[in-house]
Amino acid sequence: MSKECVHHSKKRPKLIRRIYAGVLIFLFLVLLTILLIWAILQPTKPKFIIQDATVFIFNVTAANFISSSIQVTVSSRNPNDKIGIYYDRLDVYAVYRNQQITLRTVIQPTYQGHNDLNIWSPFLVGNAVPISPYNGAALNQDQAVGTVQLSIKLDGRVRFKVGTFISGRYHLNVDCPAAIMFGNPTAGIIVGNNAVKYQLVRPCSVSV
Repeated sequence: MSKECVHHSKKRPKLIRRIYAGVLIFLFLVLLTILLIWAILQPTKPKFIIQDATVFIFNVTAANFISSSIQVTVSSRNPNDKIGIYYDRLDVYAVYRNQQITLRTVIQPTYQGHNDLNIWSPFLVGNAVPISPYNGAALNQDQAVGTVQLSIKLDGRVRFKVGTFISGRYHLNVDCPAAIMFGNPTAGIIVGNNAVKYQLVRPCSVSV
């Protein structure tokens, strides 16, 4: 082997080490920048509150089918001073004991600015939705007792905006407890033919 070949073979490991070192330094600087931005901005998840639920129809048949028509009012507040939120997709539906009992209602995409408040009042409808025999029996018992505990779910995709930078999409999950007190005539307000409005004002759990 010539001296020139030996010289080049010795230089290759040094070049590879320098490339690895450069990549590691670059990744470290990127992570450090992200951590600094995160610490300065202190991003916070949006806060959701279920305000009320108006029940128009809520019937359970002996064959374990449920028909319902419920209008819920849900508010969302962006608590961030420097971060905006794009709600690219947001579906709302009702759940009883981990079983979906209404169709998904789509909320139109919207942008929520710094410290802004959005209020949505979607209708949730399910026509003769089959439920498990166990849930059917539990629902009949709950109605006999006078309180049915539903969960109003919001499921969607969000992006965050900082200045001109817009993040990728994140999965948003919101769970709002809604206790419908059918057995207490003073718990709701009659707002129409067989329609009763229940004030709830409960915070929702949010995960992003």
